[in-house]
Amino acid sequence: MDSFPSFLTSSTTLVFLLLLLFSPCNAAKHGTFGHHRRPRSASHNYRDALTKSIMFFEGQRSGKLPPNQRISWRKDSGLSDGAAAHVDLVGGYYDAGDNVKFGFPMAFTTTMLSWSVIEFGGLMKGELQNAKQAIRWATDYLLKATAHPDTIYVQVGDATKDHACWERPEDMDTPRTVIKIDKNTPGTEVAAETAAALAAASLVFRKSDPTYSKLLARRAIRVFEFADKHRGAYSIGLRPYVCPYYCDFSGYQDELLWGAAWLHKATRNPTYLSYIQANGNTLGADESDNTFGWDNKHVGARILLSKAFLVQNVQPLHDYKSHADNFICSLIPGTPSSTAQYTPGGLLFKMNDSNMQYVTSTSFLLVTYAKYLTQSLKVVNCGGAIITPKKLRTFAKKQVDYLLGDNPMKMSFMVGYGPRYPLRIHHRGSSLPSVSSHPAKIQCSSGFSIYNSQSPNPNILIGAIVGGPDQNDRFPDQRSDYEQSEPATYINAPLVGSLAYFAHSFGQL
Repeated sequence: MDSFPSFLTSSTTLVFLLLLLFSPCNAAKHGTFGHHRRPRSASHNYRDALTKSIMFFEGQRSGKLPPNQRISWRKDSGLSDGAAAHVDLVGGYYDAGDNVKFGFPMAFTTTMLSWSVIEFGGLMKGELQNAKQAIRWATDYLLKATAHPDTIYVQVGDATKDHACWERPEDMDTPRTVIKIDKNTPGTEVAAETAAALAAASLVFRKSDPTYSKLLARRAIRVFEFADKHRGAYSIGLRPYVCPYYCDFSGYQDELLWGAAWLHKATRNPTYLSYIQANGNTLGADESDNTFGWDNKHVGARILLSKAFLVQNVQPLHDYKSHADNFICSLIPGTPSSTAQYTPGGLLFKMNDSNMQYVTSTSFLLVTYAKYLTQSLKVVNCGGAIITPKKLRTFAKKQVDYLLGDNPMKMSFMVGYGPRYPLRIHHRGSSLPSVSSHPAKIQCSSGFSIYNSQSPNPNILIGAIVGGPDQNDRFPDQRSDYEQSEPATYINAPLVGSLAYFAHSFGQL
């Protein structure tokens, strides 16, 4: 809905506007927190959770670790990555509990970390620098992966052989196979997502490091041009390497729209607005698709583009407000078009495998869209049910609180947060003794005795968010259960923004 409900009288409109004005988002802007009124008490220490959610990325680092590395049980690894193809691909992140560097989810992780900082970095205080370092660890790698025109290195490691071993990244002896896309073997989705990541990150560093920011923006432009010109799904040409791990199921149209949206935001070049106008209907056609994650960017693109209309008044993008509203209406229980499924304990449930990624990404979209609505004094109309920004924030908070421990298991799904959290996560480095305590190499198959044991992981991967409970709120905490017990960078990345918002809202930052 693009205006206030007609049934509001002038006096109630004034009250409604005042409520919107002094919502947490605007209260922060006008400096009322910590001065004129105290925020209500929080059920969780969001600041502590924020610190840990960012620290997690240090546990996923590949390459030469810096002196200020906080997760100290991790050591250098993958120092010859890229050598098989005579390129430097040292650095970047392992995506989850294995030792492969997959470019597609790494790029999405980078985009979401950057979006978190773009929207809520101003609230992060001391954590902002850590968040930017997490982004830069990824972008330094993505710049290496895109150094050659019309070529993107999209994977390091043979996933099948890697998954046949249970060994620390520091001990890797499986092939570090280098996989690339080019004109002959295109990969539009991974190329467009990489362009989105570089463009979003260029906004993060615009003030603090303008030279680096310009480099990221220039590379994003070139990579997106390649993605659009040489169209084709990478999971067709590279199927033996990327499937079934990060097969693309949603097509590459969503990444083209998403990439163009980020380039429009980063460059303000009207070419990208024209591209979105000309291609938006075909690229973002399926409005019933309300999933947002590493594979599917439709909803994220709609929310991002709605800001250009709502806040910057870019009129050609007015349709994205209604597209974004449709997503909101599909989520909120009790509205006429609600289709989302929830566990008995109230958790958004999309699928068994790594469901928490959809919880964190959806919660981020809710607090972000609430911010845009507040800035533009708008609401969402779901078939007559008026959804205010406050309701979106309340809904997002319930999801985040469930993740942090308000659930039937009374368990935090973030490792190291709260009194009870997963102890046997599906993660090689965390589950095997660290190089510090066990310098001798642990061979490929030797680690499976620990993998199959019931002993807790010796190394705490602080801040790691696991796949989460099943549709009945059950969580067995078994190392072998990768669907529920494996952490991943793309689960954590969107939560960083939500935690910064709630930490600020409750006066913890």
